[in-house]
Amino acid sequence: MTSKQTYRVCFCFRRRFKQSAAEAPKEIKDLFNAYSENGIMTAEHLCKFLVEIQGEKNATTEDAENIIDSLRELKHLNIFRRGIHLEAFFRYLFGNSNPPLSPSLEVHHDMTAPLSHYFIYTGHNSYLTGNQLSSDCSDVPIIKALQRCVRVIELDIWPNSTKDNVDVLHGRTLTTPVELIKCLRSIKEHAFYKSIFPVVITLEDHLTPDLQAKVAQMLTQTFRDALFTPGSEGLEEFPSPESLKQRIVISTKPPKEYLQAKEKESDSQKDSADEENWGNEVNDLKVGLQDIDKNDSDEGDNEEDVDDGDHKLQQNTAPEYRRLIAIHAGKLKGGLAGLLRMEPNKVRRLSLSEQQLEKAVLTRGAEVIRFTQRNLLRVYPKGIRVDSSNYNPLLGWMYGAQMVALNMQGYGRSLWLMHGMFRANGGCGYVKKPDFLLNAGPHNKVFDPKAKSQTKKTLKVRVYMGEGWNYDFKRTHFDAYSPPDFYTRVGIAGVPADSVMKKTKIIEDNWTPVWDEEFTFPLTVPEMALLRIEVHEYDMSEKDDFGGQTCLPVSELRTGIRAVPLHNRKGEQYKSVKLLMRFDFI
Repeated sequence: MTSKQTYRVCFCFRRRFKQSAAEAPKEIKDLFNAYSENGIMTAEHLCKFLVEIQGEKNATTEDAENIIDSLRELKHLNIFRRGIHLEAFFRYLFGNSNPPLSPSLEVHHDMTAPLSHYFIYTGHNSYLTGNQLSSDCSDVPIIKALQRCVRVIELDIWPNSTKDNVDVLHGRTLTTPVELIKCLRSIKEHAFYKSIFPVVITLEDHLTPDLQAKVAQMLTQTFRDALFTPGSEGLEEFPSPESLKQRIVISTKPPKEYLQAKEKESDSQKDSADEENWGNEVNDLKVGLQDIDKNDSDEGDNEEDVDDGDHKLQQNTAPEYRRLIAIHAGKLKGGLAGLLRMEPNKVRRLSLSEQQLEKAVLTRGAEVIRFTQRNLLRVYPKGIRVDSSNYNPLLGWMYGAQMVALNMQGYGRSLWLMHGMFRANGGCGYVKKPDFLLNAGPHNKVFDPKAKSQTKKTLKVRVYMGEGWNYDFKRTHFDAYSPPDFYTRVGIAGVPADSVMKKTKIIEDNWTPVWDEEFTFPLTVPEMALLRIEVHEYDMSEKDDFGGQTCLPVSELRTGIRAVPLHNRKGEQYKSVKLLMRFDFI
């Protein structure tokens, strides 16, 4: 079926373009012919297809019958009593019931290990609605983060203007404050709406003891029995997410992190240039780990010692406030040596800026990983990211950092990687770290992300086609004078050896582009790999337009032919835009 679209070029001239309805690619037709008889695919045929092509080894004839019954609800398909025809088969493959990640795969990781054994969905300055200097503070971005299953919420707490109550704001900036109690009540209401696993509230405390006592009262009255309090002894080992279901955990961190950054301002300007449309291309870790400004002083020299910080906390903190702190945090003194200090009867949390971590892993990567096997490491954006841009989160994950904090109020490729990572494990906000980050290998050797190793598996990706832009976008959104010219970029974000991006050819003047191209991705560390997918619209005279994106954990990809829904820049799924793709491991 074809139709015509008309675009006005000038007052007296119009261009007409033929637009064909989405049609099954040749390989889909061939598969239908192989798994059907006389143009009809019965439930038995479909079941065989699900097992042999889709990799659904446990599929039954009843499952196939349920799929056929669901297609019968689509009136325009005219399903036969005995089975389905090619168009219905194609619509099933390209439909919402055939996603790349299993909709029935809920939380399936072991949730009984200590918190230090998990990557945890973590936000930075969770209360900000925009940039770090002048945006409003609100509970709205906190609610949105919790609805995405973010499990670590950061609040900077300061005395209010009259010094008799507590506000949340980014100190020494022009951000407008929001009352702490409003944020706490919103956390209580939304914390476990999407995930029952614990929420950690990280407090950056700028309060006097009397206001700390007031905060303690707010916390106990708001969260009551949900508040986890380990007692004055501290923790010898972190509890598990399973044991902390529907609990609120309080953590502190030293103040003024944003004053510690000494990076050059020109870097910030470079970061923000592309953020307006796509977000900067995520840093190439092959280069980034070696391209650190050697002239920067060691930021750790001026930081508070961990033990001194704990001592001062005991001295200067209201006792009722101190009792509520389950995860104590400090900063390093004397460079990276403090990072290596691991106490057998005590666990703690450390915070490092992205640039501090880059420096640490250059010379002490193995020690960082050993530290994170028992303790928590939080990584936060460098202070000059005033536009709320982000860094490549894989920098932290590769070295075992559990709390890789990103600015959730922004958007861009780094945040898309975060979305992709935490689509794993049922989207609960906790992803079990691979065993090689938790245990030493032979001869007590620790995992080295920079080392080149043998390929463990190869992911084969075929991009068939896309559809839905004509429903979700205006006719002239991409080009005022013709239909869009789409191409797709596909690649891997992971350890440096695996990271790569490839792209299809450009299909001109077509709302339903058919590329039918195949790419292969050798993976040395598939456990850390994320599949990146972006659609661009080619523009000869200006920057290419955004056509959608998604990011998927390779470890949970379903093999076979799948309909891959795309998302906008903020990570919100489009109603109609999706790609038809095939995934196989060889």
